[in-house]
Amino acid sequence: MAAGPSNTPLLKDELDIVIPTIRNLDFLEMWRPFFQPYHLIIVQDGDPSKVIKVPEGFDYELYNRNDINRILGPKASCISFKDSACRCFGYLVSKKKYIYTIDDDCFVAKDPSGKQINALEQHIKNLLSPSTPFFFNTLYDPYRDGADFVRGYPFSLREGVQTAVSHGLWLNIPDYDAPTQLVKPLERNTRYVDMVLTIPKGTLFPMCGMNLAFNRELIGPAMYFGLMGDGQPIGRYDDMWAGWCTKVICDHLGLGVKTGLPYIWHSKASNPFVNLKKEYNGIFWQEELIPFFQSATLAKESTTVQKCYNEISKQVREKLGKVDPYFNKLADAMVTWIEAWDQLNPSGSPKIATAKAKLVSCTIDDIAMVNPNLDLRGNATAKEQGGIISLD
Repeated sequence: MAAGPSNTPLLKDELDIVIPTIRNLDFLEMWRPFFQPYHLIIVQDGDPSKVIKVPEGFDYELYNRNDINRILGPKASCISFKDSACRCFGYLVSKKKYIYTIDDDCFVAKDPSGKQINALEQHIKNLLSPSTPFFFNTLYDPYRDGADFVRGYPFSLREGVQTAVSHGLWLNIPDYDAPTQLVKPLERNTRYVDMVLTIPKGTLFPMCGMNLAFNRELIGPAMYFGLMGDGQPIGRYDDMWAGWCTKVICDHLGLGVKTGLPYIWHSKASNPFVNLKKEYNGIFWQEELIPFFQSATLAKESTTVQKCYNEISKQVREKLGKVDPYFNKLADAMVTWIEAWDQLNPSGSPKIATAKAKLVSCTIDDIAMVNPNLDLRGNATAKEQGGIISLD
C-alpha cells in the first residue's frame, strides 16, 4: 500500500465512514491522509450532553441518542444504548452506496516493509472486485495482481459474483473472547498475512465490526447489530449477529464475502472481566445459535435483503425463542429495524437478480486505480471481461 492517499480518492462521493464513540476522536489525526476526503458519520454513545471533539478539517455529521430518538421516534428502541452496536444507526442515515466502519481505538498499521496501510483503499478494492463463494481458489483471491484461477477451476464460475462485504483484520491486540483473553493476556497478533479470500458458501464466520466495509445497496438492511448493551442480557455479540445474518442472506442471494487484508493496528485491550460479564450468556447461547444459522434456509420468493431478513426474524422467534425470551425481543427489534430502514430509505433494495446488470457505479478513473493493468480502450483480458466490469 502507498504511504499516502491517492491523487483521486476512490469512491469519494459514494462512501461514508461510520464511527461509534464515547470519546474525543483524536485518533482521526493519524487517519487524516486517508479519511479526510470522505464524509464521516459519527454515532455518539452514552451521555448525549457530553461534547465530542472532532479534529478540524473533517466533513462529518454527529448523532447522539437525542438525535436517534428524534429521527426514529418509537423505532429508536431497536438501536442499542451503551454499546458499539449503536453504529448501525449510521448505516440507516447514510445515503451512500458503500460503508466503512472502524472503532476509535484502531490506528494505521504498517506492512512488513514499513509503509502505512491505507485500509480504506484496500477495502474498496475488495468490494469492487468479484468474489468466488462457490468454488475455492487455492491462490486465494484470483483478481489480485499476481494471482489468477488455478488449473482445475471451472471456467463457468470464473466470472464470480458481486462482493457485498469486505472483512478486515487487525495487528497487535487480537479480537479474542474473554476466556481466551484471560488465559493469554499478553498475546499479540504480529502476523501480517498478505491474503484476501472469499468465505465459501455455506460457511459462517465470526465477523468483527472494528474494521469492516460493505456495499450498503446490496446488503445494508442485513447489517443490524442487534440489541446489546444497556438493559440487555448480552454484549459483544453485535457484530457477530450481523455477520451470521448477513452471511446466510449473501449465500441465499448469491453474493460474496471477503476476509483478510486490510489490517489496522488495534491499540487497546478491553477488560477481560468486564467482557466476561457481557459475553457470559452469549458463550452458552452460541452453541445454539451456530446450528440455527447453519441450518437456516430462505424461500426462493425472498429476493430482497428485507424479505430475507424478515424471514430470519420469524425463524429467530420460532426456534431461538425457546432458548431464552431475549430472542423474542430481538426478533421484534429485527422487524422494527427493517421498518426503520424502509422509512429512511423508501426506494428499498433491488432484487439481486436484476441488480447484476450494473455491478458498480464508479468512474473510469476509479476502475483504473483498482486495476492499473486494465486497458480502458476495451482490450481487457478474459479474466477482466469475466469480472466486475463490462467494456462492451
